[in-house]
Amino acid sequence: MTAERWTRTVREQLRLGRLLPLGGARDGAWISEEAVGMMLRRTAEGMRDVRLGRVRIELADPQDAQESAVPAPPSALPPGPLLMTAECAVTASEPLPTTAERLRTVLVAAAEGLGLVVAEVDLRVTDLLDGDEAEPETLPGRPPEPAPAGLSGDADSDLAAAAALTVAGVAHLTGTLGRSAHVEQRQQQGAALPRRHVRLELAVSADHRALDVAREVRLRVGQALPDHPTVAVLVTAVR
Repeated sequence: MTAERWTRTVREQLRLGRLLPLGGARDGAWISEEAVGMMLRRTAEGMRDVRLGRVRIELADPQDAQESAVPAPPSALPPGPLLMTAECAVTASEPLPTTAERLRTVLVAAAEGLGLVVAEVDLRVTDLLDGDEAEPETLPGRPPEPAPAGLSGDADSDLAAAAALTVAGVAHLTGTLGRSAHVEQRQQQGAALPRRHVRLELAVSADHRALDVAREVRLRVGQALPDHPTVAVLVTAVR
């Protein structure tokens, strides 16, 4: 890997933010914090008198985290209830607690619609808007681009990628952490021999629930490869 390519890869990984658990410990699925934030801001655009700003998501209590049933992507958070911290600007058209509760309800519904387990939402009002001024804040960032088309040169990686693309709701594969379909050997605790593990990175269509898509991808990829490896899915965009 060239220095330029390495630098670009590191920047892409940092841009994704935290890798958040979808579902529970047995679901083997994660989604990037950036993908969640972009989806939440799109959802909040339809709200009157509110402008949603930056959103951060982390474990509500690290002691409540569980061990994932499959190996997680690099630096991913373990499964567990999440704390969402969101900045917003509002107008004075209604009492602040009313606006905050309305926004909190929308954010929780949207996050849980993806498959996130949200335990708490901390809203921070950062500005007071005048009149009907409630345009969404323009924040940097863009969805990950599709992985380059064509064969990777590894038969099992190509087979895993092809199986993932048959699942309804998979918009395309991405490759922010490297290959869109990464196959490796993993030594599992208590196992005499190493077992293969596959990590898929993909974008999900907005009209499909990300957790449901990830579950189906894991099932089909596991069935497609003859040794039935463990499978983890990372959603990097919701389109």
